[in-house]
Amino acid sequence: MTVSVKGLDVVLGGREVLKGVSLDVPAGSWTAVIGPNGAGKSTLLRAVLGLVPSEGEITLADAELQSLKPRQRARLVAYAPQSPSLPVGMTVFDYTLLGRSPYIPHLGREGARDRAITEEVLDRLGLTPFAARPLDHLSGGERQRVVLARALAQQTSVLLLDEPTTALDIGHQQQVMELIDRLRLSDGLTVVTTIHDLTLAAQYADGLVLVSEGRVAAAGPPALVLTREVVEEHFDARVRVTPGPGGRPVLSLERP
Repeated sequence: MTVSVKGLDVVLGGREVLKGVSLDVPAGSWTAVIGPNGAGKSTLLRAVLGLVPSEGEITLADAELQSLKPRQRARLVAYAPQSPSLPVGMTVFDYTLLGRSPYIPHLGREGARDRAITEEVLDRLGLTPFAARPLDHLSGGERQRVVLARALAQQTSVLLLDEPTTALDIGHQQQVMELIDRLRLSDGLTVVTTIHDLTLAAQYADGLVLVSEGRVAAAGPPALVLTREVVEEHFDARVRVTPGPGGRPVLSLERP
């Protein structure tokens, strides 16, 4: 399912956070939104979800997301925030089950189908052995998988993931990125992530969108966006850019 953003403006606390942002994410693709700290990457995802006020046009396939009620939107787009609230004492199963909320009637309870979908998602992510474990008894990598499980339980066509590898070591970063890629390919998901690690973004995403000072500064395939000149201009960093597997760029810092 395609995602299209046109002329998106977001003003928060009297400050322009996003200015005229436009991007197109093809169905079944993975787009990584990159940029320096404070560029507006997370705000862009939150605007798509309707979590912050915005001006512009946001469409999912032929549906205008701004015109949909929150429950309708939650059946089309799932969101995993960078720092989710993980209730102390809640089990992995019950937290994942929260992903079924858009389908459960108000004042109602989950049904057998909701529980079956939750069990299936936990199995696919290798979390069945942790189903009864409290969230606060999980490692960082396990928590990231559980947050992803809740999003998958919504059974949407689009996943928005805000820094899915934050605070993880390199091994767990790779595991999470591989997991996202496998799910995208097997389920035909459209994935949009924000991510700080430029090399990691380049290795997995089909396309990159560089947001700098609230605007789209560059967009396209990783090899066209992550050039030495672009990185130095927008990240104030001296880097060497070399081709990696499949011609995807690999960045390494250069000392002055």
